[in-house]
Amino acid sequence: MITPAPVKFERKNIRLPEEYYRGRRLYFVTLCFNGRRRFGANPRVASWLAVRLKHHAAKCSFFVHAYCVMPDHIHVLAGAAAEESNFLKFVESFKQDTAHEFSGRTGRRLWQSKYYDRILRANDRVDSVAWYIWLNPVRKGLCRRPADYPYLGSFTEVGMEMLKRGGAAEWAPPWKGSLGARARPVPR
Repeated sequence: MITPAPVKFERKNIRLPEEYYRGRRLYFVTLCFNGRRRFGANPRVASWLAVRLKHHAAKCSFFVHAYCVMPDHIHVLAGAAAEESNFLKFVESFKQDTAHEFSGRTGRRLWQSKYYDRILRANDRVDSVAWYIWLNPVRKGLCRRPADYPYLGSFTEVGMEMLKRGGAAEWAPPWKGSLGARARPVPR
């Protein structure tokens, strides 16, 4: 009997060419915990990740206009602060640093190897992307309004002002399609 050769699966590279990730641009990124485990449901882990995110943003010359640590993933809206800013290095340094420390403490793997990103386009409204991020715990039933969720916010004045004044979330990541009927005004 002839045994068929094993099928080799090749992982698709979901990144654009590296030059697209340098310079003054805005980025939306989703990082998922390994196996979609609920590491972010632990208050100490969620708070620690927010602190490390702020540190790496400053170190890599990025502004974090919006972030949210969910139980099984993190969303970030970041803007490059300089022409030399490199989004891939920012994300990778954050992931490597936190993965190393987390593994050393728990013996567990923190992150999935890949992540989703989007370079915002001219027709992407920054406030809508930020509100998409901040409304995530509301959509998942973790709180009634973003102000009630302790693991979201902004590290910039622009983001804090957007969060204070409220808005409407009508944006959805392209891989999720349109929010359509699910879009709703932001509870204050």
